[in-house]
Parts: sequence; structure tokens; C-alpha cells
Amino acid sequence: MTFLRQATDKWRDEIPGARWFRADLHVHAAADRSEKDSQLRAAPPGEAAANEDPAQYARAFLRAVVDCGIQVVGLTPPTSSSGVDRETSAVWSVVDEWNAGIDEDGEPYRDKIYAVFPGFRPSFRDGERGLDLLFLFDPEIGREKYLNAFELLMGGTPSRRNNEPSDKTSRDVLDELRDFWTAENRIDGGEHAVWDYLVLAPLVESETGLLRADRTEELLPEISGLQLGDDRMPEDALRNFSWLGDSMERCRQGFFHASGACDLDNIGRRYTWAKLASPRVEALRQAFVASESRMRIGFEKDGGSLREISRPPDVALNERPWLKEIRVRGGASFFGGKEGGELRETRFRLSPDFTCIVGGSMTGKSAFLDGLRIHAGASLPDDDAIREQVEARGKLVFGAGSPDIAVKCPGADSAASFGEKWPAQFFSQNELQRLSQDGAAVEEILARLLPSENAKIGDRAGTLRDFDERLVEVARNLDKLDDQFEDAEQARDRARNARRELDAFSGTGVQSLHRMGRERRLWTELRQSAEEIRQSIRDAAESADVFKVPQVGESLAAILKESDANELTAGSRWARIVNGLGEAEREAQDWVAIAAAAVEALTDNEAELRANVEKSLAERGFDAARLKEIQDLNRRSSLLPSLEANCEQVRKRRTENEGLFVRLLQERRALVEEQRDAFQRVVSAIEREFRGWIRVRRLDDRDRRPLDRFFEDLRQKGIMRWWNGLPQEEKPSPEALIRNLEARSLRKVG
Repeated sequence: MTFLRQATDKWRDEIPGARWFRADLHVHAAADRSEKDSQLRAAPPGEAAANEDPAQYARAFLRAVVDCGIQVVGLTPPTSSSGVDRETSAVWSVVDEWNAGIDEDGEPYRDKIYAVFPGFRPSFRDGERGLDLLFLFDPEIGREKYLNAFELLMGGTPSRRNNEPSDKTSRDVLDELRDFWTAENRIDGGEHAVWDYLVLAPLVESETGLLRADRTEELLPEISGLQLGDDRMPEDALRNFSWLGDSMERCRQGFFHASGACDLDNIGRRYTWAKLASPRVEALRQAFVASESRMRIGFEKDGGSLREISRPPDVALNERPWLKEIRVRGGASFFGGKEGGELRETRFRLSPDFTCIVGGSMTGKSAFLDGLRIHAGASLPDDDAIREQVEARGKLVFGAGSPDIAVKCPGADSAASFGEKWPAQFFSQNELQRLSQDGAAVEEILARLLPSENAKIGDRAGTLRDFDERLVEVARNLDKLDDQFEDAEQARDRARNARRELDAFSGTGVQSLHRMGRERRLWTELRQSAEEIRQSIRDAAESADVFKVPQVGESLAAILKESDANELTAGSRWARIVNGLGEAEREAQDWVAIAAAAVEALTDNEAELRANVEKSLAERGFDAARLKEIQDLNRRSSLLPSLEANCEQVRKRRTENEGLFVRLLQERRALVEEQRDAFQRVVSAIEREFRGWIRVRRLDDRDRRPLDRFFEDLRQKGIMRWWNGLPQEEKPSPEALIRNLEARSLRKVG
């Protein structure tokens, strides 16, 4: 019986191209017993077993798959049929129902489950306990060929008891199956054949698993995927079998989880995320080949058990920008105009993984991308000539005649601009050629080739720029603090010297001499003030003598008589003022004489004390002229405590900044090493992925431009001449300069 796959547009309408699916590739439920009169363990209560009513059972099976969210299922019972009769294949009942059946809600099963792969899980006589393998096929092989393949593997027996091994070894079976498939699928009489089947290794660490087999490394190249145990993760298997990682990398294999369900309730208990571009075995094979980007284990460690991963692949496609559709209608653009009197409308539907367009020469690839670039408002090439070419092509495609352009970007803000909805980066062929000469651009492009490293590399690059800015800031602060500390030290040292000189003057009477001088100057100032006061009193007395009190009349006398303060007459009171001024002048004159006598006595004593001090200074070898410095020394000496405190404060700030600089530099160095390791992983991945077609070598400290700018900014001829005279390959790196500077061995670099 042939199989004709029914068409469905549902999956491609949702997401053109490859997308993520939840896959359970090891499900026993479709046929778990081979005895004719037995009931399948998979039959749910109230439902018929597969060998009683295969169609009814198939519907129950498919509903169970839908209910648990599985979208890709591998039917892998130990046998191909439910009984000894070839007509009772529950597996094929499920395949047919999925292909043409309608669920209770009126929606086809094929619109709910992306792919169903018929298969089986036979056991072979390898070693003491045998070896289990999983075989999956495209439904297009048809039921007859599916049953024939099983009989071939099992030595001509159409059905066997559960887990009863074949009489053959796995090596014999794999060779026979290859020959059988080549003969059955020979194309146009040639030697090339379509191998629409896949071999997987179930529960590889179990007693009947591949890793326990006698000839594991011989069989590995035939296997696409290795199933982990329920609570096992890839690192567990790789830890127990140290050689396995290199072998899997060489054979392009991946790990996966599956339920091994023998009843409907356990379907999807364990599963794996697989990224498929079509519901065919070949797409599944390619997912295992590129397992780093197309397979995701759906579970993570949670103590001693596993839990579903917290961030599954972006199946909803709303966590990252996606340009799903572009519609161009009307206008005079490349895709516009009219057709049959109506405005022509052109639609482009793009995969969420759209990165480039591949096609023949002059088919419009560059024009389409340039049109998108202009419409999105993306950055244009720096080179003037290339930018003009991009602008001309871009306007021709989407801009001419003002066509109606509509875009669909799922998950994006509907009010945002196209460039915000889909912030793609564009590179024309000429741009890439020029960018290949730019080290920083090459780094960015290479990092994008390994998505698992790209974001972290970008984050580190930003952090490194922050470190550089912070280090420059701290270095400038250190430069200022060095100057401040030097000034603070000089001021402190001057105060210390002043104190030492004052100490040297002690015992010579200098302090007493200065006290005597201060006292003499004080009395001199007092005498001058007293003389000024005496003169003011004399002037007032002379003015009072001239003043004459007028005659008091009767009316005024009567008024004055009524006043309590008018006990004396106006004339007698004025006479008392005049007499008082005369007495005050005499007292002031006496005080001036006393002050003059004090000044004279202090002057004589100062002269005598000065003579003694000069004699004492001479005996100690000091110049008497330095007596004039004593006041300045006293002032500077008095500032010593505050100057010492300021010096210590500046020194502490400088030490803190030095420590901060060292810490920042150490953290930066560690980050640089992390970045180098990340790029080494990128390099290794590129060499592995492209198998030598692209060769990349990481060269550390080879970007001299920042160091060139640093030396140019120094503006020192000697250093500039030295740097410019060095051959490019001999120019030291910043790290080498720092190491030699710290070791005081800069002469090593000239």
C-alpha cells in the first residue's frame, strides 16, 4: 500500500522555514505485544486495543500526543505489527489516521502534529545481553516496505514477542538494510539511493544500550542520535565515557531524551526540542548533524532529578525580531506596477532564521536586500561609492512610485517603525570585502557565526570599553593626585624645616627678644593713640572757651525751673564742662608721658637683649641677619599639623586610586582572557563546522591603533621617533610595556 501525504499549509503559514518542535522519538505505545489474543497495554480504559479496532486506537493515540504537546513523534515498538498478521499494524493505523484523520474539533491531526515517523525498536544478538536500536522511516515508504524492512532485520519473522532479539547482529542488520534500501530506491538505474530512514540508539547507558555493546566505536558512525536515560544529562554520559565526546563530534551526532512510553499517559514524559525544516527523516537527520544549533535537551538538573528547562527555544517567536512577511503593492517599483488592469501585489514570506539570499546572478538578490535596508532605515555603508549603489538599488526596488509596503513582524510593537520592529544588520558583498580588512569588523562577523558566544562577546566588548574609560579616568585622577601630593609634600617639608630652624634658635633669647619687640611696639602704638586723644580734648576745650552761654529770660527761666534736671543754672553747668575738659587734657598729657617713659625703657631693654642675642647667635655660628626670618618661621611652623594632615589625606586618596587602578587592570586582564577564550571557541567552531574550508587564527595584541594614538598624543619627539622606527612586528603590546615598566626594564623594548 502506497502512502500519499496529505497537504497542509498550517505549519508553513505559521512559520516559513525551519522551526522548533517538541519531539518524542521513542514511543512504544502503538504496538507493544505481538501475541494475537493479547490486549495492548497502550489501550486506555473504554477504548479498543490496536488489534481490535486499529482506527479507534489510532485516534486515542493521536489525542494523547496532542494533549501532551508533542509535535513530532517516533513510533518505535519492538515489533512492526500488533499480531502475527501483517494486516494488523497499529503503527500504520496511527500513520494513516494522522495523515487523513480529523480530530473531534474538526481540525486535521496533521495540523496538530507536525510529523509522525513509523519505526520499531528491535533487539539484536550483540554481546551477552544484546543491543537495542531504534529505526525511524518516512511514511512515504508505505506499509509494505515498512513491514518488509522489519522482517529483514528480524530474519524473516513478521512479528516477535516483546524484546525477543533477532538472530542477527547489529552489524549484519545495518549492512543488509543499507543494501536493501539501495536496491529499493535506486535512482534512474544509477548507484545513488535515497536512504529515508534513521538509526538511533536508545538508552545508551543501559545494559542493552550502545555504550555497553562489544563494538560500540565500530557501530557509532551508523547512529544519528544517542538517547539518554530519564535522569541523565549529556555531561553525565560524557563523564562516564571520556572518549565519547570526540567520537560524537567526529560522527556529527547529538544526545536526545525520549519517553519510551508503553502507554498513552506517559507519552511526552521525556522529550527533546528539534528544529526541523520539513516533516521528513532527512530533516531530523540534519537536526542531529547540527545538534549544537538544531537540538535542545528539554530538561535541566534540579538536585537529583530533572525539570523542564525554564527557557525553551523561542517557539512562539516573540522574544526576538522576526520579519515574517513583506507585501509590495502598486507603485513603479521593481515589484509594483499593474497586472490585468489591477495593481500588482507581491508577497515575500521569510523564515525567522532569514540571514541571506542565495540565487543566480542578476536575479535581484542585492536589489531586494538593499530595498529592505533603505525601507528599514538601517545603517548604510561608510564608503561613499558603495553607499550610492545601495541607495540607488534600494529606491528602485521599494521606493519608486510610492508603492504601498506592509510588513508583518510577530511579537513586535505594532506602533514601532519597521527598523525598530526588525533591527537587522545588512552587509553588501563589497562591504564584506572591505570589512574583511578591518580587524574589529572581522571579530564582530566571526562572533555572529557562533550564536552561543555572540551575545557574551558583545557584552564583554562593552564591558571592556567601560573598563578602558574608567581606567583613563582613574589615571587622570592619579596624575592630578601626584601633582597635589608633590605640592603637599613640599609645603609640609617647608613647615618642618621652619620648625627645625626655630628649634635651632632656642636658648639664644630670640623668643624673648621678639616678645620684647612686640611689647615695645604695643606701647609705642598706645602712646600715639593717647597723644591723638589729648589733642582731641585740647581742641574741644578751645571750642568750649569760645562758646558763651546766653542770658536766660523770665519765661525760659520759668520753663527750666519746672524741669527736674535743672537744679543748676545753664551758665554754671557749662562752666563745669569747660573745667572738666581742662582736667581731662592734663590727665591725658600725664598718660602720654607715662607711655613715652615705658617706650624708652623697653627700647633700652630691647637694645641690651639684642646685643646679648647677637652675641649668642655668633657663638653658635648663626648670622644675626636671620633674626628677621623668625616671624615667617613661626607662621610656617604653626601650619605644620594641618599640612601634615593634608599630605596624609592626599597620599591616602592616591593610594586608594592606585589600588583601584590595579584592581581594574586585573579585572580587565581577566576579561580579556575570557574574551580570547571565547574567540578561540569561535575559531575552533568555525574550523570544525567548515572542515578547513575557512581557516582562522587568533592573534593576540595585534591591533596597534590604540597604542599608536597613545604615543602620538604624547607629542614627545624621542618617544615618537623610537615608536615609528620600530618594525610593526617588533612593536610591543600594552601588556608587554606595562610588565617592563613594572619591572623597571623598559630598556628591553628600546
